[in-house]
This record gives sequence, C-alpha cells and structure tokens, in this order.
Amino acid sequence: MATFRRRSLTTRSFIARPTPDGYTGIYVHLDGTPASKLPLLLTAFQYRFGRNLTVMTRHLVDDVAVGWDELGSDLLHGAPVQTVTLLTGGELWPSRTLDHLITPDGSPPVRMTVTETTAADMDLQWGYILHPYGLEVVAVTEYERGPLVRWDTDPLSTISDDPAHWAPGLPAPVADRRPTPAPTAPPPTADGAPQRTARR
Repeated sequence: MATFRRRSLTTRSFIARPTPDGYTGIYVHLDGTPASKLPLLLTAFQYRFGRNLTVMTRHLVDDVAVGWDELGSDLLHGAPVQTVTLLTGGELWPSRTLDHLITPDGSPPVRMTVTETTAADMDLQWGYILHPYGLEVVAVTEYERGPLVRWDTDPLSTISDDPAHWAPGLPAPVADRRPTPAPTAPPPTADGAPQRTARR
C-alpha cells in the first residue's frame, strides 16, 4: 500500500496539463515519487475537487505564482478519515508554495514553468500530467512520456517507485488492493440446475 507520508526529500517533479504538443506545468520541489504523489493526486481528484479536473488543474497548475515547495494533506479534504489516516499516518501539514524564494540579485522569483522541452534540463525526476481520463506518470530521467493511471484507481494501491517500471507502453505498476470480484454463476433454471451457455 502506498503511503503519502511527509518525507521532505528533494525528489523534484512537476504537475502539468496536456497541450497539443506535449504539456505545460509547474515545478514541485519535495517528495515527487509516484508512491508519494499518486495517492495524493488520486484522492484529491476523487474527494476535494469532486472529480472536477478543471478546478483541480487550476488550483495545482494555473494559480501558482512561482512553484510548489510541497503538496500537503490539505489536498485530502473530504476523503474518508480512514483513508487519510492510512495515507498520512495521522500527520497533517499544509501545502506550501515557493513564493518566499530569494534570488541572488534580490529580484522577484519567476514562475518555474515546466514543458516537454524543458523538463530534462531542470533536473526533474518525475512528472504528472493531468489528462481527462487519468494521470500520465513520466519518469523524466528515463523517458519522455509514460503510462496512464486511471482516475478511479484506489489511492491505497501499491505503487512502484522504480523508473524502469514506468516505461511508455507498459501497464502502470499499480497494484489495486481491492479484490477482483469472483465470477458469478449463471442463474438457475426452473428445475434448479444452472443454465448452460449454448456453443456457437
């Protein structure tokens, strides 16, 4: 099971919206691994933002002046208490932006925009692109694009942090903890025997 627990590790990543040519997004400084970011983003979409991707993208990408230092447990608002506890270990902390940055010459910091042409040069390790049908996860050090994780994925799934597992064209390395429903038997006939399916 993935856990979105505060690690404060400098694993640089980005969150982006898709564009016709690739994507455009914003820098995130801390805790950028899939096991940390995916549970948070999936839960935020399903609960805090009520599955409204437009509102979620505006909050996480468009309305950020400089960049994110870290994304916090405030994004889990509205999720079941048990889910929040399992993801965070009971620790709560707010999201923080990088508006406080001080540049060497004292000038205001500029927005840390990430695109498909700049991601590799910004020393980023992971990227998360918010598509209408799911999250594309990019292992930036290895690939230019990545597999998709559907928005209805259980946030408590087991998620790999190995970049090699996130190659484009492969299934996303996410193991849903929910059991697969057992096949149901055909309804009985009037005499109580199971119906047989005719061969074609």
